[in-house]
Amino acid sequence: MTKIAFFDTKPYDKTFFDQLSDEKEMHIHYFETKLNENTASLANGYDVVCAFVNDRLTENVIDTLYEGGVRLIAMRCAGYNNIDFKSAFNKIHIVRVPAYSPYAVAEHAMALLLSVVRQTHHSYVRTREFNFSLNGLDGFDLYSKTVGVVGTGKIGKVFINICKGFGMNVLAYDPYPDSNLEGVEYCSFEQLCRRSDIISLHCPLSPETEHIINKESIAQMKDGVVLINTSRGGLVDSQALLEGVKSRKIGSAALDVYEEEGEVFYEDKSAILFDDDTLRLLIAMPNVLVTSHQAFLTREALYNIAQTTITSIREFSEGKVMAHEICYQCAQCRKEPGKRCF
Repeated sequence: MTKIAFFDTKPYDKTFFDQLSDEKEMHIHYFETKLNENTASLANGYDVVCAFVNDRLTENVIDTLYEGGVRLIAMRCAGYNNIDFKSAFNKIHIVRVPAYSPYAVAEHAMALLLSVVRQTHHSYVRTREFNFSLNGLDGFDLYSKTVGVVGTGKIGKVFINICKGFGMNVLAYDPYPDSNLEGVEYCSFEQLCRRSDIISLHCPLSPETEHIINKESIAQMKDGVVLINTSRGGLVDSQALLEGVKSRKIGSAALDVYEEEGEVFYEDKSAILFDDDTLRLLIAMPNVLVTSHQAFLTREALYNIAQTTITSIREFSEGKVMAHEICYQCAQCRKEPGKRCF
């Protein structure tokens, strides 16, 4: 039987993993704590660790897991910038869920855009207090506006199609343009910043994209630009964003991710003194909308995450090639066909 240590557990995780796992072949122990250097020893004696986007898999964590018997890290998410791959290579295999539901994330990005443009979040609060005034709630039509999409992978493509349905003009930036993508004008990132009324981020976090939204790129944008981020918090320099909002260079911002979200998002912080001044100020801004990394949170996506993760664990346990294995050599893959990364 494969023993699985499941970290950063939430009730919605257990629902689908319990539904799809087989008790005869897998034993899952759910830990509510996040995986980090202080908690890695909890996985001693387990074969597999199931981790999430805000767990920290540093060199020390990898070494502790390996010494404790863990031989597979199953990330139940698409992102993996929180893993020290070099430390894991030749020790622990790593799998992920590359595509659980691009529709979930893209649709949430559009929901955020519509909310900040039409101020439905403010309307909701007002009418709850029986204030039916429309003063200050004016927005603008999305029709004919130019949206700049940074990253044209699966999620970016779905978002582009949604934008087309609204009659928007689409610019795109991606180091690897898709020549088959119709109705989209690829351009440089600098041009996208200058020409877009709305900018939506759908690219992975890497050394090349970290803080792609910064003081300099914000200065190139149109006055009153709307910024949407449902990808990774580290794409945006939060302090530069705050200054852009305060100066009204950025007309509105909607964030489902935040670069220092690790100890905040997914947790109830309502009863404690909140000490992240930048996030506190952003949330206090009337033209900023923040959700707690929930873009993925649909029943369809949760089912797909559990199904893909359990399939990968089963492939590992049976000695098979894991379809969604990744390692630090993946950028220049050296894996032989039909074999694992190592």
